[in-house]
Amino acid sequence: MKTSVLLPAAFALLSCLPLAAGAAGGGGGGSEPPKPYVDPVVEKANAEMDKGNWAGAQAMLRDALASNPGKADYHNLYAYSIRKGPNPDMSLVFKHYNEALRIDPRHRGAHEYLGEAYLMVGNLEKAKEHLATLDNLCFLPCSEYTQLKKAVAGYESSGAIKATSGKSP
Repeated sequence: MKTSVLLPAAFALLSCLPLAAGAAGGGGGGSEPPKPYVDPVVEKANAEMDKGNWAGAQAMLRDALASNPGKADYHNLYAYSIRKGPNPDMSLVFKHYNEALRIDPRHRGAHEYLGEAYLMVGNLEKAKEHLATLDNLCFLPCSEYTQLKKAVAGYESSGAIKATSGKSP
């Protein structure tokens, strides 16, 4: 008897979905969806890192952090640019990755890169903690989880972190 009441109600609800989609702007008017916002500082820093200009990216991000210290992306990219550059100051790297995570505990990029930084200093246990965090953050496998998992596996098989591409995040 319950199914005889639930079935017509479910059908009525499902039959309204096409109307709701049309009312929500799903009419396919031919225009492209709006492009996501890209922070100009992030865009310029990534361009510098793509060229291998770690010092240029660091200077740009240091200036950006001076005026916007609450931006997790700036801390994350600043730490990344230091870590990938020559003779990285790992205390500064850890400081800025941790600050990115203090600001945004769900920042997947910071978890990935902090895990890689821990591998650079030989702390496999901490790298695996960040891998576990990414496993919880990513509903489906995400690139940050996949990349850190590869780095951990490489570290475990060779005892050292494998170099990842020099391409910026």
